[in-house]
Amino acid sequence: MPCSSIETSNNFCGGGDGGDVNGRIHNFKLNEHTFLASLMPKKEIGADRFIEAHPHYDGRGAVIAIFDSGVDPAASGLQLTSDGKPKILDVIDCTGSGDVDTSKVVKADKDGRIQGASGASLVVNSSWKNPSGEWHVGYKLIYELFTDTLTSRIKKERKRKWDEKNQEEIAKAVLHLDEFDQKYTKVEDLKLKRAREDLQNRIDLLKKQGDSYDDKGPVIDAVVWHDGELWRVALDTQSLHDDRKCGKLADFVPLTNYRIEQKYGIFSELDACTFVVNVYDEGNILSIVTDCSPHATHVAGIATAFHPQEPLLNGVAPGAQIISCKIGDARLGSMETGTGLTRALIAAVEHKCDLINMSYGEPTLLPDYGRFVDLVNEVVNKYRLIFVSSAGNSGPALSTVGAPGGTSSSIIGVGAYVSPAMAAGAHSVVEPPPEGLEYTWSSRGPTADGDLGVCISAPGGAVAPVPTWTLQGRMLMNGTSMASPSACGGIALLISAMKAEGIPVSPYSVRIALENTSIPVGGLPEDKLTAGQGLMQVDKAYEYIQKSQGLSCVCYQIKVNQSGKSTPISRGIYLREATACQQSTEWAVHVEPRFHDDASKLEQLVPFEECIELRSSNNAVVRAPEYLLLTHNGRTFNVVVDPSNLADGLHYYEVYGIDCKAPWRGPLFRIPITITKPKAVLNRPPLVSFSKMSFLPGHIERRYIEVPLGASWVEATMRTSGFDTSRRFFVDTVQLCPLRRPIKWESVVTFSSPTAKSFDFPVVGGQTMELAIAQFWSSGMGSHETTIVDFEIVFHGIGVNRTEVVLDGSEAPIRIEAEALLASERLAPTATLNKIRVPYRPTEAKLCTLPTNRDKLPSGKQILALTLTYHFKLEDGAEVKPHIPLLNNRIYDTKFESQFYMISDTNKRVYAMGDCYPASSQLPKGEYSLRLLLRHDNVQYLEKMKQLVLFLERNLEEKDVIPLNFFSEPDGPVMGNGTFKYSILVPGIKESFYLSPPNKDKLPKCSSQGSVLLGAISHGKLSYAGEGKNPQKNPVSYQISYVVPPSKIDEDKGKGSSSASTKPMAERLQEEVREAKIKVFGSLKQDSDEDRSEWKKLAQSLKSEYPKYTPLLVKILESLLSRSNIGDKIHYYEKVSRIESIFWYENADGSLEFAL
Repeated sequence: MPCSSIETSNNFCGGGDGGDVNGRIHNFKLNEHTFLASLMPKKEIGADRFIEAHPHYDGRGAVIAIFDSGVDPAASGLQLTSDGKPKILDVIDCTGSGDVDTSKVVKADKDGRIQGASGASLVVNSSWKNPSGEWHVGYKLIYELFTDTLTSRIKKERKRKWDEKNQEEIAKAVLHLDEFDQKYTKVEDLKLKRAREDLQNRIDLLKKQGDSYDDKGPVIDAVVWHDGELWRVALDTQSLHDDRKCGKLADFVPLTNYRIEQKYGIFSELDACTFVVNVYDEGNILSIVTDCSPHATHVAGIATAFHPQEPLLNGVAPGAQIISCKIGDARLGSMETGTGLTRALIAAVEHKCDLINMSYGEPTLLPDYGRFVDLVNEVVNKYRLIFVSSAGNSGPALSTVGAPGGTSSSIIGVGAYVSPAMAAGAHSVVEPPPEGLEYTWSSRGPTADGDLGVCISAPGGAVAPVPTWTLQGRMLMNGTSMASPSACGGIALLISAMKAEGIPVSPYSVRIALENTSIPVGGLPEDKLTAGQGLMQVDKAYEYIQKSQGLSCVCYQIKVNQSGKSTPISRGIYLREATACQQSTEWAVHVEPRFHDDASKLEQLVPFEECIELRSSNNAVVRAPEYLLLTHNGRTFNVVVDPSNLADGLHYYEVYGIDCKAPWRGPLFRIPITITKPKAVLNRPPLVSFSKMSFLPGHIERRYIEVPLGASWVEATMRTSGFDTSRRFFVDTVQLCPLRRPIKWESVVTFSSPTAKSFDFPVVGGQTMELAIAQFWSSGMGSHETTIVDFEIVFHGIGVNRTEVVLDGSEAPIRIEAEALLASERLAPTATLNKIRVPYRPTEAKLCTLPTNRDKLPSGKQILALTLTYHFKLEDGAEVKPHIPLLNNRIYDTKFESQFYMISDTNKRVYAMGDCYPASSQLPKGEYSLRLLLRHDNVQYLEKMKQLVLFLERNLEEKDVIPLNFFSEPDGPVMGNGTFKYSILVPGIKESFYLSPPNKDKLPKCSSQGSVLLGAISHGKLSYAGEGKNPQKNPVSYQISYVVPPSKIDEDKGKGSSSASTKPMAERLQEEVREAKIKVFGSLKQDSDEDRSEWKKLAQSLKSEYPKYTPLLVKILESLLSRSNIGDKIHYYEKVSRIESIFWYENADGSLEFAL
């Protein structure tokens, strides 16, 4: 609705019906109406105008799959659509975190009782239909279903109630003791003494109980049965209630799979946590579905919430329906898993969804690559789902878009925009910005392979519904997680209109309509790297779609490679390094029209032909042919890029294709060209400074620097001036290296007054580094003073001939050669070994086909699972972390579908679980099994993994950490001379030193042959740092590893090894018994006369049993010498000495004899 307090100058603005295309405003004020509207922004993307013009195209007929942490079906605004249909069609836990094993089947006795899986006796309701009489039972620890926040609240409340009861009992016990003392003033009778001791012990026990309180959480019993038509579920939740009459199984209103009846339950009033159930595998698996964070409910609310009493708080598409696909695993906090992602895609196709929203993601080493991306491509191209996802929150530096939203061609990646109205209303800033802008933290493109990264932008903040367990109806969240559902809701409006008007829905036609009708954010070409094609406009996109009816429904796949090179294949041109920016280069661009899989070859593919006019946004830098005739099989043309005359800094260009016959369509495809021409650092010492940079809220300064060869770390200083109120800055650096995730350093710093701050961080020599400095978008609003920033960077570096060092287990030291290429540096090497990795092979490998439809791909293939079992034993408690080098730290950029492990003891108690990002877990002494689950539909891939090596990594205790020594001579480690401490490196002169392997006697007892000790080695120190022995606290450190060699042979065992192996079993058993007796004898104390008397008796007994066994005689003598409670020690030692000299004598057979 129009905002009367805003001066109107245009039909569009960021916060109301006024302003220019970027939301510029004058004399901005809020009233109640505009304030409420700002909490759920819709005006910014034209959604309100669209619904006002088309009230029945409010999302009706559109179904959105929410890939997230699980939506609460009881949350405000998520019950019904605007036309009275159920809002949530299904709620699914795709991760399996809520699964309950209900394969155990029991039958009720004559009283209608069954024994639950927890052991509890349960009464079933006699009115429940169960023709078979079979009841499937299982149980679940309730805290496994709750978020950490909810668990903490429940524990606190239960602890408070428990403390009250415990204090009551302590008070009663104290009262009883007091009454006893008053009644019996003298307690001499043995019975009275014991009675008083019992009363005192009761008090002590109750106090101790309070100190050792540990709440593992209530257990709920689950019962599953078939009523002749449907699978039904009932829960016994008595353990959650104070009143034991509540929560009984028989009183539970049975539920069935959510999609059938759309019914849910709440565990108890205390937790207020909503849950739904789904039954799989003929009743053998029960899935209890809860959310693992408020995130998904908030996302669903932005996209589709319907509030009939407060329409201003409606989501963007209140008529749309959703299915909730929980991809965040409650066992892992809320981390997504490969299993969850795959099952979610299966569910989205099964439910015939139109849209997917996924507000999840992370960095990747390979864009547009991986198993999940392959499945997404199939879902989009074959089943025509429109996939919308967040670009990420890792800005403001470039190339920070995350996977999958910002790096996958089939997905619409969304950046986060904030309008003046959102700033004033939702964020409650004192003075809103004069125009809309991207949030400072919104991730930027391009991708590593040159694609734009961000497709479009949408509002990135809202006050939206949250789950009931939060005990509030709505909350403010911001992020690209919020921008994605805002865009998704806007697209749902378009789908609603297309379905109603009979226009075929295609992700291809919708995407081009969005991109070609968005309003640019910012006035510079490079702003596309931040906001994509701009702020989406629903009404304009709808007009474009209407006008485009009858045109071929295609997308255009772009493949680029430098002429003369077959690899790498990219999706754009990204000239980032210095050498690439100094000369003209030619690129081969292949454009291939991509039709949906069901397109007719004769009717659509063969006739397809387009006359394309190719245009360059700047012909002086980027030259392309003028025209191209494009057919179904695609065409290749060349592009010449000449950046040699460009100034240092960021430059962005495009080559785009226009339909000659319908130029109104706008660009059909674009080839992004990003050039970051770096500044060379030529002075020595290598220092670069950027002075007098001016900042206002939201402003970003980018500088590109060619990091000198030989540099390995930076020492930087940031000085601020010219402001009054505090200022908050984001300071980021990014470097790109092949087949690595972006190397990013970041810091968020607040200056309460003009001052200077210092930073240090590692760099890669020879690679371009972006320095991005941004004043946070809302920092300093209300103050009209400009912040002045001076930033100085000094490069340091010590080059070595080997960075990662491997010690092979021999006694030979490793020679390391060091040099300073830039300026004089202090060479002060430090190295420690502080971790150990022990390798294991699986003891068992089981390959099976997963039984349920949730693991059946849309193609019809059933997913297979390989379960690998590893056994290990801990001699003492330790913190361990599984490590699988082949699979760890990759979730999107891997061709394997998923991995998941569980660690349990011999009693099957689960101690730890994890996936591709394993965490350390504290385990007590004992024997354990680690089960690793790998999934894929290709049996050959899984067969190759049956002998997969897994490492168990543990941190060494501080006393076991091994510092390594350095020597200036190759024989130093053996001779002990020539220790190397430090030296001053001068450019042009190399120096060498030797790194010594650890002393074998210093190896931790847990280090077996084949284990690997890990640590870090560093060579230089910060110019302002003092002496330190921890290399990881220095600016740059590298991994060092030591392969544990075979254990040394025990000399005594070695001498008798040949004879021992020939001894009969009985004789060897007698020897083991003898050694055990002597070991016990050696451990006896001699603190009192009684102890010494017992010691003497046992010594004489052993002496008579083994009169000629020298180790026993030595142990006796050592015990005599070790007595510490001797009054006259001098006299005593003289006596022992005489005993030793007198009573040791040689027998005829050569053995020594000793007499007591």
